[in-house]
Amino acid sequence: MDPVRTEISAAGVATLTIANPPVNALGAAVRAGLLSGLTAALANADVRAIVIAAEGKVFVAGADISEFGKPPVPPSLPDVLSAVEGSAKPVVAAINGLALGGGLELALACHARVAAPAARLGLPEIKLGIIPGAGGTQRLPRLVGAAPAFAMMAGGEPVSAEKARAMGLVDDIADGDLVATAATQALRLAEAGTWPRSGAAESKFSAEDRAAFETAASDAIRKSPRMPNVAALAHAVRVGLEKGLAEGLAAERAAFLELVKDPTSKALRHLFFAEREAARVPGIGKEVKARPVASAAVIGAGTMGGGIAMCFAQAGIPVTLIEVKEEALSAGLARIRSNYETSVKRGSLTSEKMERHLGFITGRVGLEAAAEADIVVEAAFEDMGVKAEIFGALDRLAKPGAILATNTSYLDVNAIAETTKRPQDVVGLHFFSPANVMRLLEIVRGAKTAPDVLVTSLDLARKIGKLPVVVGVCYGFVGNRMLAKRTQAAERLLLAGAMPHEVDDAVTDFGFRMGPFAMSDLAGLDIGWRARKATGAKAPVADALAEQGFFGQKTGRGFYRYPEGARKGERDPDTEALITRLSDERGITRRSFSREEIIARLMYPMVNEGAKILEEGIASRSSDVDVVWVNGYNWPNFTGGPMHWAEGVGLARIVEALDALAAETGDDSLKPAALLRRLAQGGSFADKDAA
Repeated sequence: MDPVRTEISAAGVATLTIANPPVNALGAAVRAGLLSGLTAALANADVRAIVIAAEGKVFVAGADISEFGKPPVPPSLPDVLSAVEGSAKPVVAAINGLALGGGLELALACHARVAAPAARLGLPEIKLGIIPGAGGTQRLPRLVGAAPAFAMMAGGEPVSAEKARAMGLVDDIADGDLVATAATQALRLAEAGTWPRSGAAESKFSAEDRAAFETAASDAIRKSPRMPNVAALAHAVRVGLEKGLAEGLAAERAAFLELVKDPTSKALRHLFFAEREAARVPGIGKEVKARPVASAAVIGAGTMGGGIAMCFAQAGIPVTLIEVKEEALSAGLARIRSNYETSVKRGSLTSEKMERHLGFITGRVGLEAAAEADIVVEAAFEDMGVKAEIFGALDRLAKPGAILATNTSYLDVNAIAETTKRPQDVVGLHFFSPANVMRLLEIVRGAKTAPDVLVTSLDLARKIGKLPVVVGVCYGFVGNRMLAKRTQAAERLLLAGAMPHEVDDAVTDFGFRMGPFAMSDLAGLDIGWRARKATGAKAPVADALAEQGFFGQKTGRGFYRYPEGARKGERDPDTEALITRLSDERGITRRSFSREEIIARLMYPMVNEGAKILEEGIASRSSDVDVVWVNGYNWPNFTGGPMHWAEGVGLARIVEALDALAAETGDDSLKPAALLRRLAQGGSFADKDAA
């Protein structure tokens, strides 16, 4: 089938329909088809006007990103769009669904745009580390104004058809037949004998608009100093404002081509593909169908359980929130309402939506309330005895075929499953806190988890707005298992000579929003302390602080001091003296560390643990590890995640450093994993993923 087909109506409208499923990406064949169809329509005396439409539910979801960084295949998208805009016959875009990136740039080059009511339009390139490269930075400002255009491009989020019409981005919204409405518009332009070209419009560039653009651009660059594409976006728009369309297009294209080669752009594109690849689970085919989920139950109305209940409610799935005592249930429901009320005050939620969400949540006392739910999520205390008791009861109470999920962060999902007579129905759903906000969901596949339970979990994750990654069973799964290595390395750095603020400063300079010690103080040192006491693990500095009752922010003392309830900690001389004393007691000669050394000692053991996770099959791909850490642990996205970042550092360099660190500390767990050592001799994690 041709990727672009042409039909000519009796009224003289040539409709060029893009048919390149599933998202009608503007690959080389589509570009050639559009140019060929346009050329033929212009040469046909019977054609008076042209409509560009698309099959399916998507207009065009963008350029073919897989072509980035490869030798160009003509015709280029800018050349095609120049031909569209310069057409001697009017061209109207019929936007049936998503018009993103190059898809919106195609629509911008047309002389008018008609959208379906459900259409959404956007230029999301900023999220890929690039900028629009086919006229978006020039034609969009000329349609809607420089300030609104920059805001739309810098945010990267699509707008609705209604908002697009209000902005002046689309000319009409079709109530009925979209293509017929676009054809009528095209004939109207043909009758008039003149039509607007977005590239020629300058009237939107008022002094007020220019000033608003400059303010927005300065703010965006200040907030994203590590994102070169933000400054490039501002520059391209500015050149178009000051020097006109031709020079603006040239500046845009030059910046786009340069950014495609930039490591930040490569990292963000890696994550773009990684997030989509994470949904593909080896060994699970399309023939496996999801179980129906019309209702849910959540056990535990604490912070985590309440957040999970909110996820179901916001997706329109009725959920029963269950507690053992009325007091705990009332407190949990009140907390949920308070969370929603805060969103209303901030303007991110309307009162009507709040009440609608709350209407999907029902509170009940007693596990019997879970009897009719299609999925039950246990969000109780992180204790195997507690969870075993709950799952034993659910085995008796839940209806046949119900999915029994545990929200454990560390515990053995296989052991939990064996407390039931239906281990095939048991799965781990590790939400991240706050559950109603954090995007990541680790789906923990037990040894006996049924394929349709896994597929249902993936499907459900998407419905409730989560990014799912399937992982295997081990202590801490992917994210927390690697985090434990960083925590261990951070404690070791303190004893070796670093102070908490030095470690945290290095980590925030690397790109994290918080360092490990500030994060520990925020979470509460008592949580890890109690867990270590139960397992026999040790963290000398954190344990010594906790034993004195210094639990972090909530007690005003921890790794830092928090005077009068301050949220930001100050250096604590007592803590620093404690650290020095602990070093002396162990006979450690303290020394200083550069920020580069601190990052190496923290991150290389994490990469090594990631390699072990891949060896053991806990994660299917290194890119899955990257997705977990970027979306669940605030790893800076502009580095692509720990495994992608390691490729840039050099695997051979990391192996050498780990060998030296293992010899220095006597900790054999720091010796390079066999996979890491093998890849360091000639290979990459990306190659392994593709194998």
